Amino acid sequence: MKGFIDDANYSVGLLDEGTNLGNVIDNYVYEHTLTGKNAFFVGDLGKIVKKHSQWQNIVAQIKPFYTVKCNSTPAVLEILAALGTGFACSSKTEMALVQELGVSPENIICISPCKQVSQIKYAAKVGVNIMTCDNEVELKKIARNHPNAKVLLHIATEDSIGGEEGNMKFGTTLKNCRHLLECAKELDVQIIGVKFHVSSACKESQVYVHALSDARCVFDMAGEFGFTMNMLDIGGGFTGTEFQLEEVNHVISPLLDVYFPEGSGIKIISEPGSYFVSSAFTLAVNIVAKKVVENDKFSSGVGKTGSDEPAFMYYMNDGVYGSFASKLSEDLNTIPEVHKKYKADEPLFTSSLWGPSCDELDQIVENCLLPELNVGDWLIFDNMGADSLHEPSAFNDFQRPAIYYMMSYSDWYEMQDAGITSDTTMKSCFFVPSCIQLSQEDNFPTEA
Repeated sequence: MKGFIDDANYSVGLLDEGTNLGNVIDNYVYEHTLTGKNAFFVGDLGKIVKKHSQWQNIVAQIKPFYTVKCNSTPAVLEILAALGTGFACSSKTEMALVQELGVSPENIICISPCKQVSQIKYAAKVGVNIMTCDNEVELKKIARNHPNAKVLLHIATEDSIGGEEGNMKFGTTLKNCRHLLECAKELDVQIIGVKFHVSSACKESQVYVHALSDARCVFDMAGEFGFTMNMLDIGGGFTGTEFQLEEVNHVISPLLDVYFPEGSGIKIISEPGSYFVSSAFTLAVNIVAKKVVENDKFSSGVGKTGSDEPAFMYYMNDGVYGSFASKLSEDLNTIPEVHKKYKADEPLFTSSLWGPSCDELDQIVENCLLPELNVGDWLIFDNMGADSLHEPSAFNDFQRPAIYYMMSYSDWYEMQDAGITSDTTMKSCFFVPSCIQLSQEDNFPTEA
């Protein structure tokens, strides 16, 4: 089941009934404890299949174009291609990865807001015609380098996060759209639709109301210039929970019926990324160093009592220059779990978790309560499938984590029923029966 990020071939362990993710993690923790204690991922591909089924059940009218930069591991791309999703690519490398799987150019869109000329020329060469644009300079680049381009005007949304305009970095204003349409007409660039994006951090469903209303205005405006508009891209921002997906659908479904009704010839697409992959990957890291500090060194948060109890700083063998890179720009969306057994009444201490670089930026968890850990103990982070599996920085010499893929037999049978077979649609993948057999002493379930 072992693989690395750029492996051309990989295997997926099929789990018998009664064997679960926890057993798989226990098995590889035991193995890695004996062989070097390197960090590793476990990827449950069955969760991706379930997310696709969930999408089809709730928002079947919207075709997903998976955001490749979120997680471009071969197993993820191959299984999503087999499930029939489209792909939203930001670079030549991503387009090439997807096309190697046999995905047709019509199922690929180029979404980089700031495209290099070489990227545009490559897209033109391989027949990837649909791309996004939000300014005149980008429009002129497309006109010069991609004569068959079909452009989606990227409009800004007004989701406010923490009192600031959270999504105004990219996307043009409604007022500027007329100017861009005039430029496109002069440059003979084909405008075919509109894109907008609502951040997953936005809690105001009303943002979708305004965004869809603005999109309809741009469609009408484009019609005045003679453009045939046939695509609406509602972007990403899907967290992965069924509740959020249903909530978004509850808001947008009646609006789509009004503004972009079925039968109007307008294709509705989206760009989910972490929705598909976040919950599918779990990361196991090892404690490589430990420091005891005074409790009052922790300036805020959990467990600060002003007591004389010690606090602990733990250093792990993975950090922001590796699998936790997204921590540099956003809060960590997972809570660490201690892998070893510990008693329910065991004392908990104020703790912080750090990567191995000794850089002040390499703080993974600022403040949490943990039992006292030792060098060599393991921590488990779930929901690590998004923005974490990529080449690590050369900042340190720690090895990149191996990936162990798994899937339950029930999920595998569900794939078979859907017509997805490894010998026809997943040719780089080998499904093999799992050989996990844990003795009682090898099993390390976490006790809270």
